[in-house]
Amino acid sequence: MNIPKNVEIIEVCPRDGFQNVKDFIKTEDKIEIIKKLVDVGYKKIEITSFVNPKWIPQMVDAADVVAEIKNYTRGKDVGLMGLIPNKRGAANAECTGIDWISYVVSVSEKHNMANVNRTVEQSMAEFEEIVGDKKGMKVRLGIATALGCPFGEEIKTEKIISMAEKGLKLGADSILIADTVGLGNPVLVDRVLGEMKKYIDMDKICMHLHDTRGLSLAHTLVAMNHGVKVFESAAGGLGGCPFAPGASGNCATEDLANMLMGMGVDINLNIEELNKAVDLIKQKVNSPIVSHMNSLCKK
Repeated sequence: MNIPKNVEIIEVCPRDGFQNVKDFIKTEDKIEIIKKLVDVGYKKIEITSFVNPKWIPQMVDAADVVAEIKNYTRGKDVGLMGLIPNKRGAANAECTGIDWISYVVSVSEKHNMANVNRTVEQSMAEFEEIVGDKKGMKVRLGIATALGCPFGEEIKTEKIISMAEKGLKLGADSILIADTVGLGNPVLVDRVLGEMKKYIDMDKICMHLHDTRGLSLAHTLVAMNHGVKVFESAAGGLGGCPFAPGASGNCATEDLANMLMGMGVDINLNIEELNKAVDLIKQKVNSPIVSHMNSLCKK
């Protein structure tokens, strides 16, 4: 296997992990958890999303969270990320001084319409406007439902490649490939990435893999074999898209870290601090912790 010596893990629990939690997480609790995650040593953490609170009430305090975490991370080597659904979200993100914004477009027309009420073409046109006015922020294009659509729409690899190529040409700093509902399988991941790397530099690719069917780590191995070195995961395995039926939690960071370290891959994270962060999430967030490593610790 072609396994890289180093892999970067981007922590997404504060955004993707928290967005589906029904009980509102107190702002001070979110901030405490994110500070603990910062102490783990990530180079990037997705800490919130700039969405209409009508649709995602959990993110109503985005500006307050960013302000507190920016103070905490001053002088530290960590980039703060926020998801945006549109130009208004980008403008709100800019006001906070966040480092990265992640704009998500689905390959699936049906899912994109359910998620942001736009066609894929309309979303890509808006992305062009956002990149042209990014005001010092780094911008990532997230390509959702790349390994399967929750509404049954066929996903064509050519469309994924076309969207990624266009995103990079417009000025995206990186491309996220997301298995939004966890519908992928290792053969599909191998086929999609095997075709993609003919056209796209794998150093520009980050993978976001849901564990709906218990395959996120298998998919990680396949992706690494194709040269992918950046993966998103969520502490405790929290998460899931509110507009994608059947989208359960993300790949758990502690499970991903355990596998990579066992393989001798350098992730440059403090696992003791990660465990402390997961323990804090257990205390402050009304959502089950679903990682395998957490289950082993209980025994």
